Amino acid sequence: MNPIKFTGIKEDVANKVSSSLNILLADYHVFYINLRGLHWNIKGQRFFALHEKFEELYDDVAEKIDEIAERILSLGNTPLHSMSKFIENAGIKEAINVSDSEESIMVVLENFKHLIAEQRKIMELADGNGDEATNAMMSDYISGQEKEVWLLSSSLRK
Repeated sequence: MNPIKFTGIKEDVANKVSSSLNILLADYHVFYINLRGLHWNIKGQRFFALHEKFEELYDDVAEKIDEIAERILSLGNTPLHSMSKFIENAGIKEAINVSDSEESIMVVLENFKHLIAEQRKIMELADGNGDEATNAMMSDYISGQEKEVWLLSSSLRK
């Protein structure tokens, strides 16, 4: 049974939102891999602080990945679930061989910039079509990420 029949959300809206959420899910998977790589490969004087910070961030992203997939399912659709589909659909690009602290922070900031922009689009779509649950989820994500952007950008030397 399709759960959307019980929510009051129109099926075409659920499909549009799910499609956007699947792209976001792909972005989050690439962001997660980027954070793991940064966590493993960070070097220099800020190693301990950034190693810990990147672990904190990838743990949070792992939770969000699960929440996004479950939201897609609750909208009666199927979340993407293969690396090839994640890479194919993600707007976030892989960060390869990054170990410098400043460059690492910039990778994270650029990834957050992309996520926040995509989440704002989803929030607008959801809000305009009566999908309060997705709207609230995106709002919560943006709120936390804007704080992370402030904290990380404040740590840059430039």
